[in-house]
Amino acid sequence: MSAALAARWPRRLSPGAVVGVLAIVLGLCTVAMVVLSVLSHQEFNGLVALAIGLPSGIVGLLVARRQPANPLGWLLIAIAVCMIAGTDGPDYALLRYHLGYHLPFGAAAVLLGQVWGLGIELLPLVVLLFPDGKLPSAWWRGALWAYVSVYALGIVSLGVATAVAVIAHPLQVDSNGGLRATDQATGWYAAVSNLLLLLVLLFTLTFVARQVLSWRRSSGERRQQLKWLASGAAVVVLSPVLASSQSVLPPGLRFLSGLAWFGFAALPVSIGVAILKYRLYDIDRIISRTLAYALVTGLLVGVYAGLVLLATQVLGFASTWAVAASTLAAAALFTPVRRRVQRIVDRRFNRARYDADTLVAAFRDRLKDAVDLAAAKADLVSVTHQALEPAHVAVWLRDGAP
Repeated sequence: MSAALAARWPRRLSPGAVVGVLAIVLGLCTVAMVVLSVLSHQEFNGLVALAIGLPSGIVGLLVARRQPANPLGWLLIAIAVCMIAGTDGPDYALLRYHLGYHLPFGAAAVLLGQVWGLGIELLPLVVLLFPDGKLPSAWWRGALWAYVSVYALGIVSLGVATAVAVIAHPLQVDSNGGLRATDQATGWYAAVSNLLLLLVLLFTLTFVARQVLSWRRSSGERRQQLKWLASGAAVVVLSPVLASSQSVLPPGLRFLSGLAWFGFAALPVSIGVAILKYRLYDIDRIISRTLAYALVTGLLVGVYAGLVLLATQVLGFASTWAVAASTLAAAALFTPVRRRVQRIVDRRFNRARYDADTLVAAFRDRLKDAVDLAAAKADLVSVTHQALEPAHVAVWLRDGAP
């Protein structure tokens, strides 16, 4: 999503609302996938989808909520939806076509399973556009559009092969619930898909090289962020190579080709580390607030349930009075518990705020005993610089003298 598109975003449909809807959709798809994977005995495929999809979805939702004009967040959300929904489809199709479940919309489930690979092929774009979605030169913008063209050609060829297979009866579904005509491709589609996969791999290597060059020219936290990204991208490049090498591995090591699919999770995980550890997008405040309110909610629910059980089962009070008293007690505890939990969470996940609060509290204690106006003024300027890091600080007294 470009900045211009974000500026024209409909007023009634804010980016925050879209993020909320996508979070609900992703959650429902995940619940459905867990159930379908168990019923269809495809737990391994479900674990792979969770390993890739959940980190992508969580990081993508946070970035999209914080910076809706940055395409990185929306790409990660799209990857998560493709991973999760693309696993729902084959599991459902396996139940419908192989395990004897009389379920409707079998063809739609087969079509849904086709988006799994499309999600994997979005990962190179994440590498290219990290961290702000902007490209430094026209050359790299041309490379972006070239990759988009390859991606679009892959969608068209996949759509044609899928349509031909669905129209031809009966619909052939393999042992994993995927469409046999595309998962075990032959003929023209095999030639086209193999060529496009080779191009995707070459583009991915090029995008990784671009970030490596940026890493060599950078310093400080940006250098650390790019280091994590390059590490995750390198694992992603090696994963399909190892995953497709089962036939050449010794029998005792062939399990590695299956585990290699989990390597695709390295990219969203490394991006998440870059965001959380090095405060990319200044998103640590959102993390600390979310975690704090989740902990407070859990603690107060536990306190509420404990008080209700104590009052009704141990002390023998009427249930109506016990519920009312427990509700009042939980409400009274909310503010002090939230402050305490927020401080503990900030100490770990939002260190900048915690350090600033500590500086201000220490200044407040020193100010109680201050008698020298000049010293108090200098102390105020020093604390402001340390806590807020402003470009300029000026102090005026009540009479207007600086």
